[in-house]
Amino acid sequence: MTEAILLVGGKGTRLRPLTVHTPKPMVRAAGVPFLTHQLARARAAGVDHIVLATSYLAEVFEPHFGDGSSLGLHLEYVTEVEPLGTGGAIRNVAARLHSAPDEPVLVFNGDILTGLDIRALVRTHETTGADVSLHLTKVTDPRAYGLVPTDETGRVLAFLEKPQTPEEIVTDQINAGAYVFRRSVIDAIPQGRPVSVERETFPELLSAGAHLQGMVDSTYWLDLGTPAAFVRGSADLVLGRAPSPAIPGRCGDRLILPTARVAADAKLTDGTVVGEGAYIAEGARVSGSTILPGAVVEPGAVITDSLIGTRARVGERSILTGTVIGDGAIIGADNELRHGARVWCDAKIPAGAVRFSSDQ
Repeated sequence: MTEAILLVGGKGTRLRPLTVHTPKPMVRAAGVPFLTHQLARARAAGVDHIVLATSYLAEVFEPHFGDGSSLGLHLEYVTEVEPLGTGGAIRNVAARLHSAPDEPVLVFNGDILTGLDIRALVRTHETTGADVSLHLTKVTDPRAYGLVPTDETGRVLAFLEKPQTPEEIVTDQINAGAYVFRRSVIDAIPQGRPVSVERETFPELLSAGAHLQGMVDSTYWLDLGTPAAFVRGSADLVLGRAPSPAIPGRCGDRLILPTARVAADAKLTDGTVVGEGAYIAEGARVSGSTILPGAVVEPGAVITDSLIGTRARVGERSILTGTVIGDGAIIGADNELRHGARVWCDAKIPAGAVRFSSDQ
């Protein structure tokens, strides 16, 4: 296997305001666009040609990655005019593939952070003679995912999308968002219309007697679809809990990018990232958080498990926990923002305007 399709067309609505100006795969995790980690891991597994299936803010990708040569890759870009779903997006880029009909093609989603052994998935595909092989992982609460029960040999028996009742939860194995397709299967997907691989392609293949193989890999796996998950994923990359060859520095308690400035008595812990040109002032405490380029954290601010957008500012003594601050937003001094708060891009919150405790 030498080529792959990377699905990066989603709007990332659950991540807003992070994705107002930036497509989800280009939001920075551990100092670089998240997509960089995926490309680097694919390259490490032997892939050298990747086609990016783009849609939302498609114009952002190529200026950043170019032809991929800096990563040792050959990158191509195909943009959907209208959203085509996962299967439609895969079919839409098929003409750019070089693989023969029986050769394997890696397909993966642009919002999954995983330690998947890609080579092992390919070996499983080849040794079982499967038409499609799927990375499966086990979760404690599978209701938000697609269940994939298998037999004792790992052969897929069914696809059960987002079960809700206890009777529907027949396994803890879920579709983890990475596949190996036989090239001829990609060419058979209907062209020019929306197609879901989860709801249409895979069930129809099963009904037709095709061989779909599951491989359970229970290494690190995280769906970065929510702000809290994205912040956690970035911290886990910095801490070394999630593997990536693309981290721009040594793994540890913090990652400070070049040109960032951090006061001597500021405290950065738990996988915090400080982007280029950002400033962390004296007495500030930042834990498990991402501070994007050009942002400013003023003296005495306390930021935990949060993301501070590009050129945003957090005022003196403000306390942020589990929050997302959009690009260019300004949080005045002495505010308190708690779990789930999202401040939109360029918004301004006056000093002391939002609190969960008294003003004493």
